[in-house]
Parts: sequence; structure tokens; C-alpha cells
Amino acid sequence: MRFFYSLLFYLLVPFILCRLLWRSVKAPAYRHRWLERFAYYPKHYAPGVIWFHAVSVGEAEALFPLIRQIQTLHPDARLLITTTTPTGSARVKAVLQETVEHVYLPYDTPGAVNRFMHCFKPGIAVIVETEIWPNLFACCGRNGIPLYMINARLSEKSARGYQKIPSLVHPVLAQVKSIAAQTQDDADRFIAIGAEKRQVIVAGNIKFDIDIANETIEQGRQLKKDLFNSRFVWIVASTHKDEEAIFLEIYKQIKLQIPELLLVLVPRHPERFGEVERLCKLRQLSVIRRTSGESCHQGVDVYLADTMGELKMLYASADVAFVGGSMVAVGGHNVLEPAAVGVPVMFGPFMANFKEIAGGILQRGAAIQCQNKDDVARAVYALYEDAGYRASLIEKAKVFVCQNRGAKAKLSDMLDQAITQVAR
Repeated sequence: MRFFYSLLFYLLVPFILCRLLWRSVKAPAYRHRWLERFAYYPKHYAPGVIWFHAVSVGEAEALFPLIRQIQTLHPDARLLITTTTPTGSARVKAVLQETVEHVYLPYDTPGAVNRFMHCFKPGIAVIVETEIWPNLFACCGRNGIPLYMINARLSEKSARGYQKIPSLVHPVLAQVKSIAAQTQDDADRFIAIGAEKRQVIVAGNIKFDIDIANETIEQGRQLKKDLFNSRFVWIVASTHKDEEAIFLEIYKQIKLQIPELLLVLVPRHPERFGEVERLCKLRQLSVIRRTSGESCHQGVDVYLADTMGELKMLYASADVAFVGGSMVAVGGHNVLEPAAVGVPVMFGPFMANFKEIAGGILQRGAAIQCQNKDDVARAVYALYEDAGYRASLIEKAKVFVCQNRGAKAKLSDMLDQAITQVAR
């Protein structure tokens, strides 16, 4: 079965490259470093790395606290971090800088995977969340590389898909030493698609172990004071195509009730910064880009965050936060960041990617879920009117985050033992 999978992948490579080229029209970074995606590298790397793979920004952000812990426990270990997207690559370079090696994960063709393994010769492999690559996993098994899946999650839809191809999935999962699932439901789904019970543990979600530096909070508060002129700030973060238009319409509606309102928009993908700015102007709204350094006087409607890596600080500058990707059928984004920062959290109806977290935070009355535009407008106005309500949501959300911490310690212990065994 893996032979046919590999053949199909080879046949799809030209189309994959065309897609990269198409994406590079708006995001030029997609046309760079193509050779890395086939495991051809411009320099020599020392072998024997501890290898972590995080697909993009969200997975990388969740991984950083664990990486720092591993670096503390094993200061001499050489760490390799792979990503798939340019935005994930940029975050790894910005946060971890020269303390780790970084390349793109190669495509899952036998040739590329073999070249990657020959170059880096990983001591152990750690895959974050849900990345199941048949050739990559098989190569780990063939080379005796202990393979771990951490913070692993598996949706019902994905599980149903994997169950249809057991002859491909079962041998792949057999190469995994341990699957540290986020929840019991995730663990059950991994077992249902072919993992052995002894392979699977429930370690919790490492995203709860988020660490917000006091400096970041202070920077956000200073931003509000210096550039936002202490206006009432509503941040809408990690937005996607067709989502900004919804919030611009809502903004114009509630601006009539809250004249001091400032909308901070943070598009998820940097290639859309220009598009979102044009959309604001088309709606006859005054917009300032963050990179301009300008102050938001009373006539400014929208502050467009056209930078990367500043989301936590921007949350700290706000009075109310709405987490995007949830008013359109994307599946939502991480609501724990604004909760940990200390800002009231709102999100929309589409939260499939964060189903358990969304359910948990709502159960504790620590966030507001909005089903439509009217719900959003009412919630923002209610939070504006009632400082006690805002304070209550903030406190409940912080308790929710604190009560669910602990995954980092469990995963650190597991990987510490694995790295120590490899080093012997």
C-alpha cells in the first residue's frame, strides 16, 4: 500500500510545486528554499540531532516552552526544528534564533526522506499534533529512530478517513514508540485507527502551559497608552479571508454606541495585510498600519497589525479579544493566549480545531461564544458597559488555564528519559 502512496505522491509533486508558486504571488517566501523541501541542503549539518517537527505557527508556539525545558535539561544536545510553512519558519528563527537548527520538512517521498535522515541522523524524532507521514515514519523505524507523537490530536473526521486505509495506517503507527494524546477522546481515536493501547497515553494539551512574560504585558499596556490614547480597544485576531468584512460591518454598527472604540485587526497570514487594508478603505474606514508607527487619534477606526510574533503583546493592549478563524468555517484558533494574557475572550461558532478547549472554557463561564453578527455586537457592548463582567471573565479564564497545566512537565519527563537513553 505504501508503494502506491509513494507513487501517487511523486505524481503530485509538480502540482504541489505549482501550488507553492501560486501562493508565492502573495507570499514571496513560498518561492524560496524549495531544495529543502526535497532534502537538498546548502551546507553540512552535524548528525545526531534531537528532531522536533511543528507544522506552522500554532504548533511552533506550543512547542517553544518544551524546547526551552529540553535545552535546560540537555544543554549539549543539538536540536533540529522542522516546519512546513514560511510563517512557522519565521517564528522558529525569531524565538529560538541560533540555539537550534532549522529547515523545512521534506516532502514524504522515499528519496527526500532518506536524504533527510542521512543528513541529520536524528537520535529521536518528535512530531507535534497530527502529522502522520507513511514514508517518514517507516524510515524512522527502519533506522531504529525512536519516534514520538506529542500533543497529539485526531478529529472524528480524520479518524474516519484513516479507518478506510488500514493497510497503510497500521504499519505506520507501528513505528511510533509513544503517542501522547491531548485528551482521552483523542487517545481513543488513535486506538480506533490502529494504535496499540500500550502506545497511547493522555498527557494533556501543552498549549495550557503557555508562558506570558511580564515584559510582554507591560509592552501591550504601554502601546495602549502611547498609540491607542487609552481608547476602548477591541482586538480581532487570526482572521481569515471573508472574516474581516464581517467584523468591519459589526464595528461600524457598534461604533455608534461606543464612539471611543478602536478595532485592532490581526490577519492570520501576512500575505493578506494589503488586502485587508484595502478592504478597510473600501468600507470608508480610517486605517493605520502598525509598521507606520502612527498614533490612533479619535478619527482612526482600524489599527492593522501587519507584523508577526506580536500577538500576545497586542492582546495585552486590548480590553476585549475575539479569536478569529471561528466566524468562518476554518475551525478556530487558540483562545488560551488571550485568556493567559488577561483579556476577556470571545469566539464564533466554528471551533472544530479547538473543540475540547472551547467546550471547557464555556463550561466554566470563562468566555463568550457568538453565533452571529448580532451576538458579537451585543457581547462587545455588554463588556464595554460592565467592567465587573470583564473582570469576572478574565479571572475565570485564568483559573481555567491554570487548572489544566501540566502537559509540559509530563512530556519533558518522557523526552528527558528518551534523550538520556540515546545519549548513553
